[in-house]
Amino acid sequence: MAKLNQIIAVEKGVKSKSLQDITAAHHKVQKPALLAGISRTYQPKDEEGEQLPPESTRVQVQAEDVLREMSASLTRLFDVTATKDWANCTARADVTVDGRTILTDVPVSYLLFLEKQLTDLHTFVRKLPTLDAAESWSHDPSTDWWKTDAVRTIRTKKVPRNHVKAEATDKHPAQVEVYYEDVPIGYWTTVKFSGALPARRVNELVERVEKLQQAVKFAREEANGAEVTDQRVGAAVFGYLLG
Repeated sequence: MAKLNQIIAVEKGVKSKSLQDITAAHHKVQKPALLAGISRTYQPKDEEGEQLPPESTRVQVQAEDVLREMSASLTRLFDVTATKDWANCTARADVTVDGRTILTDVPVSYLLFLEKQLTDLHTFVRKLPTLDAAESWSHDPSTDWWKTDAVRTIRTKKVPRNHVKAEATDKHPAQVEVYYEDVPIGYWTTVKFSGALPARRVNELVERVEKLQQAVKFAREEANGAEVTDQRVGAAVFGYLLG
């Protein structure tokens, strides 16, 4: 008996050939000249009249023949697809990660869905924001955020100062230069908060998604190894359509 993965392997080729055959059949019956034939002979009015040879054109395409050719190609497609779809109803497998069964008796169609979803989830998880590695973070239970240790910094204010470059004399005023000096006036105490994740947590999530992806692919391959029963539905369909 054939296996489901073997049917899946040939299905694409069968579909492609059927499409080519249907396209060719469509083109044939859409050309009136190929379906038309003629036969004519000439007889002059009297014996002295001009003699002309007979003319004829053979019918090159017969619509019934095209229908039979098309039905033969589509019958193969219908049978292969039916065999796959019938088998998909019964082909199942467990999804197991590190010896732990996550899902039991999962149909192939759902395994395919799961593969697609896990691919998107993997992309999402890899792009999750992580905490700034330059800071030291700890979890704050009261807010469920991450926070840094308090850092105290000085707040300063620029205060103008006078620098006498030359004392005043009876002839000239004093030469004074104004400059600004940073004078401490207070202290800032800063604590940073973040809703991002530690890098190790993101790496752990990525690893779990990747393990599950591998497990789902393995399960799909296992399910696709199930034996199939050949279905013969094409003959019934076209026996009715062309009967």
